[in-house]
Formats: sequence, C-alpha cells, structure tokens
Amino acid sequence: QVQPVESGGGSVQAGESLSLSCAASRLRVGVHRVGWFRQAPGKEREWVAAIFIGNKAYADSVKGRFTISQDSAGTTVYLQMNSLKPEDTAMYFCAAGVGGSWSDQRAYSSWGQGTQVTVSS
Repeated sequence: QVQPVESGGGSVQAGESLSLSCAASRLRVGVHRVGWFRQAPGKEREWVAAIFIGNKAYADSVKGRFTISQDSAGTTVYLQMNSLKPEDTAMYFCAAGVGGSWSDQRAYSSWGQGTQVTVSS
C-alpha cells in the first residue's frame, strides 16, 4: 500500500516560491503515477500536475510556474512552485495511482493528508 506524506507547505508573499515534497516508500517508478491536486476553501479539488516515468503534465493554471520532479529512487516527488499567486492558496494533496487519466481524481487510489499553501498579496 502506497501511503504518500506531503511536506513543505507554508505562507509566502505573492511572487515567492515554495517546494512541496511527497514521500512514499512503496512508490514504484513505472508502476505508480503520482499527481498533485489542490483544494481551495469552498472549491472543488483540482488537478495540478502529474509525473510518470519522467513524463510530466500540468494544469494550464500552473504551466510555466510549477515543476514536478521525482528523485532517482522514485520514492519522493517534488512540486517546485515559483511566481506564486494568491489564487494558488489551497491545501495541496499528493496522490498515487495506476492507470487511468492523469487529471482524474478517480484514477488515484492513495492520498496524503495534504499540506497548506497560503499566498498573500
């Protein structure tokens, strides 16, 4: 059972950067796709980015500002967030899944507890 654990959230000013980490000892490169999602207060959870065997995809809202990566062991996935905006404020979740659509929450079976990111203007 993959159990992702997120870390790295915090409070920053607009324009600053944050790096989130998602650690899961049972992640297997080539088997598990890892995605980042976020949920702002009063809004539905939305897909942010995903990675699978080095292939990466991003939501339009973060493309060019966020970068997803994975360490060589495959057990930690990072989300580097640059040029943060107040609208990036949300709880960020890491999830792992096998198969299915990259941006579909239903394709992810293991979820972390989330880490809060707050961006002030």
